[in-house]
Amino acid sequence: MTTELIRVLIADDHPIVRQGLEILINSQSDMILIGQATNGNEAVMLIKESKPDVVVMDLKMPVKNGLSAIEEIKKSELEIPILVLTSFPDDEMVISAIQLGANGVMLKDSPPEQLLNSIRDVVHGQSPLHPSVAHKLMLKIQQSAALATVNTLLTVREIDVLKCMAQGLSNREIALRLAISTRTVTTHVRNILDKLELENRTQAALYAVEHRIV
Repeated sequence: MTTELIRVLIADDHPIVRQGLEILINSQSDMILIGQATNGNEAVMLIKESKPDVVVMDLKMPVKNGLSAIEEIKKSELEIPILVLTSFPDDEMVISAIQLGANGVMLKDSPPEQLLNSIRDVVHGQSPLHPSVAHKLMLKIQQSAALATVNTLLTVREIDVLKCMAQGLSNREIALRLAISTRTVTTHVRNILDKLELENRTQAALYAVEHRIV
């Protein structure tokens, strides 16, 4: 029985990367490269024309970047899985790509077999993530949860005061900035520490920075 080949399209502006992927993909008995794009515009056009089984997409490309291409593809009627291939796991674009619907993220320095298995995985409905990307995503989720907790526990004015604390402002400086009395600021600071179960304003400032409240 003949196994149907996985039809792969790649989008990357670096010729060496495209050539390497071409050799790697075409060396597999279950895959075939059907197209190459050098920017997001070409990627969208080729995807609509050839309807591949999977797209291996770089994020930083000229004319139209990978994020814009992913957004356009996901808004279309084409249900084509996209595997992001990037050199920058810490870039905020990676999280944005996942939020826009990318089905997996791998790094360009991943072992060849790991990359090939990731292509197979997204075709079969799985969502492979490189460990460094998974870690970043976990931190993002934790930060979002912490921010949601802050928004639930603190009033709008208390959040304003917390932001000022994170900037190192004294109670008097906070009072001047927010046009409230120093006594009111003192009350807000005490409430913030109590609600967030923190010992002092230094811990509150660190909390605000770590959870990206500022």
